[in-house]
Amino acid sequence: MTPSTTKSPLADQVEAAEPSDPRQVADIALLAELVGQGGVAVLSGAGISTESGIPDYRGATGRARRAEPMTYQRFVGSAEARRRYWARSHVGWRQIGQARPNAGHRAVAALERHGLLSGIITQNVDSLHQAAGARRVIELHGGLDRVVCLSCRERTSRSDLDRRLREANPHWHAIGHQINPDGDAVLTDEQVEGFQVVDCTGCGGLLKPDVIFFGENVPRARVDECFGMVTRARALLVLGSSLAIKSGLRFVTKAAALGLPIAIVNQGPTGGDADATLTLDAPLGATLTDLATRLRAQ
Repeated sequence: MTPSTTKSPLADQVEAAEPSDPRQVADIALLAELVGQGGVAVLSGAGISTESGIPDYRGATGRARRAEPMTYQRFVGSAEARRRYWARSHVGWRQIGQARPNAGHRAVAALERHGLLSGIITQNVDSLHQAAGARRVIELHGGLDRVVCLSCRERTSRSDLDRRLREANPHWHAIGHQINPDGDAVLTDEQVEGFQVVDCTGCGGLLKPDVIFFGENVPRARVDECFGMVTRARALLVLGSSLAIKSGLRFVTKAAALGLPIAIVNQGPTGGDADATLTLDAPLGATLTDLATRLRAQ
């Protein structure tokens, strides 16, 4: 009998990937068994977006930098800090805004469409899960594609702010040779000098990207929503997060307390490895594509 060449819908949504070594093949098979039962909550971090050209803080790309992220206190307390931030972010947005979902994002979206995921909690601010087609996504730290006024709380699009900044700085031009994980470029003091910041068109208040800065708390309601997603899940799958800070680790701790199976796919060790049922130290794109391909008949 000639083998059937008919592909399932899930197989059509991802690219095939060849497994690497025997141990990894066995680990992916265990991961497929876990995810194939459905009801899986995903917690994703910066590692899933590095293949889209967005750097991370602590992974392979993060070790090459000494990034000092903007804090909320510095941003609201200093006009010069805001000028520096928006000049650097204006340049960095060219790369972040043009980033496209990679194979890992597409595989996660395909698994969701296949009914295997209960939802996605992402620590990332790049909106690439949604761009890949995922629907049940909670952006724990917000999104760079939006801007919020700190006075009237109106939210507007980043593309609109980008247009306004270009109009306010018609003769300003700078090229950043390094992009940081939070979407800003490394610029010199001379490059930043003269950059004009714009304020809210409605009330004249300070504009801030709709993301959680260091030193700023994630809204309680959003945290509770994430905990609810974990509580209702059958298992937790961590993708591309070092779990080095409490913001993401707390959901792994919660899953462990509930006795849920926990699988972690990341390049390098994580803060949640001790609670994990399964850990895979492997590239995200190829591993998740392989996972989705294995589950095409389920």
